[in-house]
Amino acid sequence: MYRIVTVCTGNICRSPMAELMLAHAFAEAGMANDVVVDSAGTTDWESGRPIDERAAAKLTELGIESHLHRARRFETAWYRERDLILALDLDHYRELRSEAPDDASRDRIHLLREFDPSTTDTDLEDLGIYDPWYGDSSDFEATWGMVDGAVEGVVRFVRQELDAGAPDA
Repeated sequence: MYRIVTVCTGNICRSPMAELMLAHAFAEAGMANDVVVDSAGTTDWESGRPIDERAAAKLTELGIESHLHRARRFETAWYRERDLILALDLDHYRELRSEAPDDASRDRIHLLREFDPSTTDTDLEDLGIYDPWYGDSSDFEATWGMVDGAVEGVVRFVRQELDAGAPDA
């Protein structure tokens, strides 16, 4: 089982959107039994709270249910338990990398938008997804667009990782 965690600040907007969009994409790719996606925040500010209603509304438009989501904080054990740690913004990326217990854990941490083919050769500084919580529905639409741009690349990457780990026939 390949395990992915998406990470933002409070785990009520960006990271649950990314989690659920990725899980939906893996299911559509026939990989639901091979990949598990979850999400967390770098803080516990929102722990236990549901997904932001604006994020939920955008996901509902896409036919993706989000009502079961509850915010939680990233746990140190996940550095070793997750195969891919996807930060949604540069501050999350830097914090996760600085707290990672070893090089192998640091190597698993990426910005989600690194997987968006339209962002190739882009400086890391330009790959963050700003927090839509402070905005309106148009900010959630923008967040969806940035996450959506990376989804196919993540699915392709994970498929390659799983294929590379498969025993020879």
